[in-house]
Amino acid sequence: MDGTDKKSIQDTLQYYNRNAKDFVGNTVTVDFTATQTRFVSKLGRGSHILDFGCGSGRDTKYFLSQGYRVTATDGSVELCKLASEYTGIPVKHMMFQELEEKEIYDGIWACSSILHLPLLELNDVFHRITAALKKDGVLYTSFKYGSYEGKRNGRYFTDMTEDRFSDILKDIKGLELEEQWVTSDVRPGRGDEKWLNIILRKI
Repeated sequence: MDGTDKKSIQDTLQYYNRNAKDFVGNTVTVDFTATQTRFVSKLGRGSHILDFGCGSGRDTKYFLSQGYRVTATDGSVELCKLASEYTGIPVKHMMFQELEEKEIYDGIWACSSILHLPLLELNDVFHRITAALKKDGVLYTSFKYGSYEGKRNGRYFTDMTEDRFSDILKDIKGLELEEQWVTSDVRPGRGDEKWLNIILRKI
């Protein structure tokens, strides 16, 4: 990781630490059931899910309520505190690049999270995710739709299209594309923003 990448990641973490309460307030009650149920429909009962960059803890709380075992992490210290309070479970403070586990999780949920990594960092993190999944494990991730990469509203974003992601996937051994679809942002007043949703399976 070069100095530019480090600064991009640090700026994003500082944004979330400074704005943690507002971010939680804007996201914790958003109805994300359609995508959550699409993901868990591919998992067995009681499966172990990693909420990788859990933010407010909204999705962790849903998965727990459905009887899944959940490990939750986030890179923002302040979001870890608030998500832990909300979900009732410890949320581990961890950077994406620190994922070291091998064949632990049935599912990894990286909702609107790894999109903050520079493109060059994404490849390494996808390999770490692949290693952490059990065989036939499932990954859900999402990116803002487009080809932009850079700072936006105080945070770093790598946007994604189907073609761009197809190029990335060529370099990731062990994951195959199962589904991808485009949705509108579910937050009030932001329906014109598009997201690329992706489900991959470890083979």
